[in-house]
Amino acid sequence: MATIQKRGPYQWRALVRRKGYPSQSKSFDTKREAEAWAAIVESEMTRSVFVDRSLAEKTTFEEVINSYIANEAPTHKGGESEILRLQKFMRDENRLIQRGMATLKTDDFETYRDRRMKKVAPATVKRELNLLHSVIEKVRKKLGLHENPISDVKRPRVRNDRDVRLFEGEEEALLAALGDSRNPWIKPAVILAIETAMRRGELLALRWEDVNLDTRVARLHDTKNGEARDVPLSTRAIETLKALPRSVSGDVLATTAEGIKQTFERARKRANLEHVNFHDLRHEAVSRLFERGWNVMEVAAVSGHKDLQSLKRYTNLKASDLAKKMG
Repeated sequence: MATIQKRGPYQWRALVRRKGYPSQSKSFDTKREAEAWAAIVESEMTRSVFVDRSLAEKTTFEEVINSYIANEAPTHKGGESEILRLQKFMRDENRLIQRGMATLKTDDFETYRDRRMKKVAPATVKRELNLLHSVIEKVRKKLGLHENPISDVKRPRVRNDRDVRLFEGEEEALLAALGDSRNPWIKPAVILAIETAMRRGELLALRWEDVNLDTRVARLHDTKNGEARDVPLSTRAIETLKALPRSVSGDVLATTAEGIKQTFERARKRANLEHVNFHDLRHEAVSRLFERGWNVMEVAAVSGHKDLQSLKRYTNLKASDLAKKMG
């Protein structure tokens, strides 16, 4: 039987001792809460399904996130982005991160999801929830949590095939807005993205030692699929690269992912192109290659896509250009 002790005028302590299990105790504001908790613990011990939650009760969500940032995220290819997302989450959700891990419920994250859906795109919310799920999953068994509270949170429906292209005058407007930016690397980054179909992370990982201006080829070692690839450089890409200053670090673009993101978002707003994301430039580059008559294998060699279905998601050919081929 559990022992219920009164501790002061407004606190009750429940103590459960059972052979084969560590002693369990917890304090409550009322005797009824203490008895209810003790009954649950005793029932679980009797059915041999008890899991010690004391560590989960003592460990805060903030501690778990900080541990992930320090030890797990740096080992991931997209670790820098994960860290930025988690740091923003902690700034915005101060009350939630102060909670003990054992107290986190599915409702907490459904409320978070609904609130975020009013501010950002469904894809962003889905990425955030998936990241938080991974953070909790890393420590779930260690903390004795039966389940991950985010597992049952319904993710927003995301339409993967974005149909965003740069039409007449839009590229010029975007580049003009970028020319006013204090970040000198953002405009070259946009031009290179359009000319090479490189992802933002690939552009940032590019080093001068991997660029051969004579053969017009850039060697990418750090790609999304983990395989290196050679990217041909157009005349415009070569001119852009030649105009860049050589940084001491050896990086072609001496800036950061966050630096590109923030500068690009401000510039697209000035150009009235808020519907265009940086990743859409890769989409634009792939589509332009098809419009020039490149075949699937040639485009895949440039973009690094492994299958036609993945490549199709980035390809939206302009009907006006296709009509010219029909005669």
